Amino acid sequence: MKKKRETLLLLGDIIGILVTVVVFLVPFYFMLVQSLKSKAEANKLSISWPTELHFENYLEVFKHNNYQLVTAFKNSTILTLFTVLGLLATAAMAAYVIQRRRDKLMTGIQSLIMLGLMIPAAILPTINLLQSLHIYKTMFAMVMIEIALQTPFAIMLYRGYMGSIPKELEEAARIDGCSKWQIFWKVIFPLLKPIQATLIILVGVTTFNDFTNPLYFLPGSENTTVQLTLYSYQGQLGGSYHLLFADIIIITIPMLILFIIFNKRIVDGMVAGSVKG
Repeated sequence: MKKKRETLLLLGDIIGILVTVVVFLVPFYFMLVQSLKSKAEANKLSISWPTELHFENYLEVFKHNNYQLVTAFKNSTILTLFTVLGLLATAAMAAYVIQRRRDKLMTGIQSLIMLGLMIPAAILPTINLLQSLHIYKTMFAMVMIEIALQTPFAIMLYRGYMGSIPKELEEAARIDGCSKWQIFWKVIFPLLKPIQATLIILVGVTTFNDFTNPLYFLPGSENTTVQLTLYSYQGQLGGSYHLLFADIIIITIPMLILFIIFNKRIVDGMVAGSVKG
């Protein structure tokens, strides 16, 4: 019986690996080989290995449209950095208050915040609001939008993790004369490193790869993000699949490497936050 169970588990692992290869590695291989082909060869969209490697495709993509991809990487990096920093601080403070205060007011506020996980952003009202505040098409507005959209998810993770932090630590700090502000920043916040690592990766990857929100709220060639280069390249380089796939590989690799390196931290943080909440 035990041997049969081990065989079934092994078979399940093999099937899981095969499914992963088909779902993730095959599409990546397809994009990679197209990006290394000549224009004529890439337009056939064959999965075969190129007869001659054309690494100059990547250089041509960088040079295209006056180095638009470089500008896009700069904008995406700024957007991702400030979104992550703003979210880590604000969501942590909000989650701390909601977790420690269990009255009806906090329960109602928590319910409203969690609705943000299900209700999509209203595009036209948001654009009208940004225009009335004279911040439409600005990086500041885009950062605020990204923070607002990802706050419910961040608060949910923070709350779950804070539930495992003993209240006795706060009581001891209060006896030592710490204010509520000092208790949070000197006692609670340093203990949140595991869940912060998880949020940095998840929020960073989500923001860096965001396409829809910059398309609506941050238009303009000078505001292009890495995902929007695909939108513009599809129109300008529609018949040049070798350059289009080269662009996809370039903007995919940074976040893919980051995700692979910190994958264990993501799992650990999610598990730690689900123990008690």
